[in-house]
Amino acid sequence: MERYSYFIRRLLLMIPTFIGITLTNFLLINMIPGGPVEQRLAQLRGIGEGGEASSGGAASDGGSAAGRILEQQKKALEKQYGWDKPLPERYYHYLVTNKIGLQARSSKYTNKTVWELIRERIPISLTFGITGFVLTYLICVPLGIAKALRNGTAFDVASSIVVLVLYAIPAFAFGMILKTLFSGTSDTFYDIFPIGGFRSENWDDLSTWNKMKDQVHHMFLPVLCYVIGNFAVLTILMKNSLLDQIGQDYVRTVLAKGGTMQIAVWRHALRNALIPIATGIGGILSLMFAGSVLIEKVFAINGLGLLSLDAITGRDYAVFMGILGITSIFALLGRIVSDFAYVLIDPRISFGKQS
Repeated sequence: MERYSYFIRRLLLMIPTFIGITLTNFLLINMIPGGPVEQRLAQLRGIGEGGEASSGGAASDGGSAAGRILEQQKKALEKQYGWDKPLPERYYHYLVTNKIGLQARSSKYTNKTVWELIRERIPISLTFGITGFVLTYLICVPLGIAKALRNGTAFDVASSIVVLVLYAIPAFAFGMILKTLFSGTSDTFYDIFPIGGFRSENWDDLSTWNKMKDQVHHMFLPVLCYVIGNFAVLTILMKNSLLDQIGQDYVRTVLAKGGTMQIAVWRHALRNALIPIATGIGGILSLMFAGSVLIEKVFAINGLGLLSLDAITGRDYAVFMGILGITSIFALLGRIVSDFAYVLIDPRISFGKQS
């Protein structure tokens, strides 16, 4: 009952936390100059990338016909984007009614709402996020255990060198190297994997087996970059956590009673060593949606990470705030998932008030 009340409190605490996150970002975005209304007006005035107006002084003359037309257009755009309302009302519509939230029209993809854009990218981010997360834990946790049990041996030293070398290479740089070596970008190297994308263009025409092969074919290099990004941290964390538990008194007690090191580790120390590892489990709910922006950029994967990058660089505030709201919810849920993982690993953990 104590645990149930704790999780209920955590769920209720999500509400003010979410409001605080979104309100802070909403205020910052509205304070930044060059919003969607100004950008659209600049396009109507004919301002190019160099900042020169093609219509000359007539466009800026508020008393001229062109000036009056632009003023009318400005008011129409402000109404379209919801910027004609006071700031508290705009935030209310963003958070509650979704008129300038998920149901708003993107300033870049004008024929789609924010939710339609996000809904298209969610399956892609889910696929890469879950696959990368599962493979990372399946590789790094056993490797960390093996390094701890063989601490100081040649295997431990050699694997540490490999892990640290891979850690020193940024994930996006590693992706560019893999793409150069195995995606046929150069005649000198191999043409094994596609140069980018999530699936082949003829995906719908493929059989079930060929769809699976095509998906693995496209995902192999990007997922490998995802795994490399967290490889070293998780492996070293698992090793050090297990070594710390092996040095505890309860392990020495097991050994003093005639138990072997394998029994001490697998029956007692391992469960306690997994507790720090559970901290990262909650991050899957946000990472799988946000993804890796640079990896998606390198491999031309249209996930939420690339969509958020386009929204930021293009100042598409509606899309950016929509992604922010969704990822904030999943990040907050992730913290609760981490706590739940603690309970699964060690049922003795109590979340009640300490006396």
